[in-house]
Amino acid sequence: MDTEITDREQAAFEVLKSTGVDVLEAALVAREALECGRGRVRRARECVRLGAEEMRKRERTVTFRKAVEAALEEREKKNRRARTVTDFRYYCKRLMVRNPGLAERRMRSVTSDDCRAYLQAAYGESPSQYRKARAILSGVFSTAIKHDWCDVNPVSRVEVPEVVEKPIEPLTIEEVERLEAAAQLPEHQEMQLSLHLMLYCGIRPTEVSRIDPERDIDWQNQRVVVRPTTSKTGGGRVVPLRKAEGITVRTIPHRWKERWHALRRKAGWNQSHPWQPDVCRHTFATYHAAHFRNFPALQLEMGHRDVTLLRTRYVYARMESCNAAQQFFARDNRPKSLLGVSG
Repeated sequence: MDTEITDREQAAFEVLKSTGVDVLEAALVAREALECGRGRVRRARECVRLGAEEMRKRERTVTFRKAVEAALEEREKKNRRARTVTDFRYYCKRLMVRNPGLAERRMRSVTSDDCRAYLQAAYGESPSQYRKARAILSGVFSTAIKHDWCDVNPVSRVEVPEVVEKPIEPLTIEEVERLEAAAQLPEHQEMQLSLHLMLYCGIRPTEVSRIDPERDIDWQNQRVVVRPTTSKTGGGRVVPLRKAEGITVRTIPHRWKERWHALRRKAGWNQSHPWQPDVCRHTFATYHAAHFRNFPALQLEMGHRDVTLLRTRYVYARMESCNAAQQFFARDNRPKSLLGVSG
C-alpha cells in the first residue's frame, strides 16, 4: 500500500498543526464543517462564518438584572412619574425573587416559553397583575434590543390573559350623602373639594391628590383642568365642575391618602364594609351615562381613548338606576344635617 504523503497533504498537516489543537481533533472539526456544508467547501465556510457570528451575538449580551437597571435608568431620564418607576422596579424585583436564576440569565438566551413560565410563577394568581407584569417585562426586552443585547422580544409571543371585568356597583344615594356629610365635619372639611372632584367630575384619586386648586380650577367658568402631569395616563382633559356651591373649603390637603382613608372610615367603611377601589369614579360614570346618555361627552370627561369601555361597563337600563342618576345630579348637595354621621 502506497503511504507516501504528498506535498499538499503535508501542507495541510502543517496548517492543522499550527492551530495548536491536536491534529486529529482539528481534522474532525474540519470534517464536521464539511458535513454541515454537504461536502461543498464554500458552503462549509459559510456555515463556519454564520456560526461564528451567532457566537459573537451570544457573547454580546448582559444579564437580566443589568437590563432591568438600564430600563429603569431610561425611564428616569424620561422623567416618568415616581409611581411608574416604582411599579416598574417592584414588578421586576418580584419576577427575579419568584424565579431564582433569572437575575443572572443572559438576555439572548431567554425564550418565549421562559417568559411565560416566569410570569406564571410571579403573577399567575392575578390576571390583571400578570398583564401589567407582561407589559413591564416586554419593556425590559425593548431596552435590551436598543442596546443590541438581544435581537427579538420573546414577550411578544406570550399570550395576554383576558381580564373579566366585574360588574360595576355604584354608590347608592344614601352612601353618597354619608360621604358628603362626613366631609362637613370640622376634622374632615379639608377633604370637601377632593370628594367633590371624585364624585361629580370622575377624577381619579391619584389625580385629585396632585391638583392645585388655584392653578387647575376655574371657579368662574366652572371647570377643572387635569393637566398631563396630573393625569394618570399622561393625557390632559378639561372636566365640568358641577354642583360646586356647597364646597366651603377649597383646598387639597397634605397627607392626602391618609385623610381620604379617615374620611371613608368616618362615613362607615371598614373591614366589615370594605371600600371598593375607584368606586367614586365608577359612580360618576354610571350615573352620568344613565342621566345624560352622552357617551362621547363622558369619554372626554373620563379621559378614555374611546367609548368602548364605557359602553360595555356603564350601560344600566334598570329603572332604579335611572332614578338614582337623576337624584345624583339634581339633588342639593349643600351642607345639611348629617345622615347617621355625628361628630
